[in-house]
Amino acid sequence: QVQLVESGGGLAQPGGSLRLSCAASGFTFSSYTMSWARQAPGKGLEWVSGIRWDGSDTYYTDSVKGRFTISRDNAKNTVYLQMSSLKPEDTALYYCAKESRTNSWLNEYDYWGQGTQVTVSS
Repeated sequence: QVQLVESGGGLAQPGGSLRLSCAASGFTFSSYTMSWARQAPGKGLEWVSGIRWDGSDTYYTDSVKGRFTISRDNAKNTVYLQMSSLKPEDTALYYCAKESRTNSWLNEYDYWGQGTQVTVSS
């Protein structure tokens, strides 16, 4: 049974930092691209960042470049999103997701975690 469990969300001030974690189980983690996406109230799902199965390549949406860093520890079956210089517009429910195919990056995701809430406010 595939499981993705996000943690690390919370309340931060503008300019602050948070580190999100996604603990994965039920599949061969090191064979899959992993991504983070977010959804703000009343808005659609926005792709934030992705990391290749072996960690050799990463991508970020323009709005978070230079502020967020995605990483993974395949020995711990965990993907992280380090968020710095947080802005109010980063407020959203953050999800991690598993790419549907091994050793691929098709942006087709078949499993999602329950999400962790990030709120940025003064």
